[in-house]
Amino acid sequence: MSEKNVILKVRNLSTSFVSDGREVRIVKNVSFDVKRGKTLAIVGESGCGKSVTMNSILRLLGRNAKVTADKIDFYEKMPDGDMKIHHINEFKKPNGKEMNFLRGQKISMVFQDPMSSLDPVYRVGDQVMEGLREHCKISKKEARERTLEIFKKLGIPDPEKRMNCYPYEFSGGMKQRVVIAIAIICNPDLIICDEPTTALDVTIQAQIMDILQDLQDTLGISIVMITHNMGLVAQMASEVCVMYMGRIVEKGAAEDIFDHPCHPYTQALLKSVPVLGMSGEKELATIPGATPNPAELKDGCEFADRCSYCTEACRSGEIPVYEISAGHTVRCIRAGQQEVTS
Repeated sequence: MSEKNVILKVRNLSTSFVSDGREVRIVKNVSFDVKRGKTLAIVGESGCGKSVTMNSILRLLGRNAKVTADKIDFYEKMPDGDMKIHHINEFKKPNGKEMNFLRGQKISMVFQDPMSSLDPVYRVGDQVMEGLREHCKISKKEARERTLEIFKKLGIPDPEKRMNCYPYEFSGGMKQRVVIAIAIICNPDLIICDEPTTALDVTIQAQIMDILQDLQDTLGISIVMITHNMGLVAQMASEVCVMYMGRIVEKGAAEDIFDHPCHPYTQALLKSVPVLGMSGEKELATIPGATPNPAELKDGCEFADRCSYCTEACRSGEIPVYEISAGHTVRCIRAGQQEVTS
């Protein structure tokens, strides 16, 4: 793929946490590309490593985290059309000058819980303006005008008054709009959305997703959507990575994942999604068993104990990745014969 079409390239990212003298791997050899102007969805159950993967890229983990990668490259498009590559995995300091330049100005994040993302003792307008003044070095008056413009674009009513309000004076949907305003105020090239519609009712969910879609259409931003909501994936994503216990078990275009799911975990996820018009007497399919403890995982497929197709070969050795069709890969010994090497 041409580098001009890629904004983020990740190769063999692994993250471990050290606790009580023991190192536990949470993310294992994750590789993916984020295409410029497109949406990549990373889906899976809670605890599968989605958020840890993104926090590893943005260097937002604690001191007990150990992150390794062959490559974490961010491609900045320069005014003359050339590409400047930022090798994030080579940055020496998680809060050094290089990383602080990228965070907020080029890459931003919409965190999962808007209440914990906002400081309760500062006015929301000041919280939105903070990043703008830090990265763009503009006057307070200019920052205020820009914030009012963003509030209007995001559908926040009476923005002049709302800028002086505190987070507790906002509803859940309005808080999420403020968090999005913080994320987009510096016109980043890439936005990472970590469960952006959690705890919101379906009407507000739809409004938030419409806002993100409109931003992508008008500004050409790239989006990484972390979610377990397959409905949002179908609506927004052009490509999908399915994660289970720290590994990407299936990856491909959204159409391939929905129309031709190959990994048993992907199939089980899709079967558990309610379908509009389905009979009230029909029970949703569930995934048997429980998510294993990451500290107790052994060789073989992490999904083996919950998989109805499991054989002895699934429980030992390294599970290969196979290419089902162009760009559609799956980590399962049942999947095919052509092993992916790139």
